[in-house]
Amino acid sequence: MKGKISLLVGGAVGYVLGARAGRERYEQIRSQAQGLWNNPKVQEKAGQAQDLARQQAPLLKDKAAGAASGAASAAKDKVSGGSDSEPDIHSDTLSDTGTAPYPTSASTGI
Repeated sequence: MKGKISLLVGGAVGYVLGARAGRERYEQIRSQAQGLWNNPKVQEKAGQAQDLARQQAPLLKDKAAGAASGAASAAKDKVSGGSDSEPDIHSDTLSDTGTAPYPTSASTGI
């Protein structure tokens, strides 16, 4: 449902901004949009969405704080030397066996 509403709103905005129908058509679209927004069912759903957001905000705040704390700790560890237990995924150098990580023309004889 949310996707359908977003599509309709996006279509209306795109039409208003891109069309050359003039002020009359703009006013017509605007009045239809206001009529939709003032629809009791739409207002009921908007109220439900606000209530849900109010209920979930404290939980999301705690999750975001925990994620930020973890990221800060990981960054601090990385800057201060950290542990060498994590592999370097950006290394294109030789592996522990002394061979290239993928076949090269030198190793295949090509």
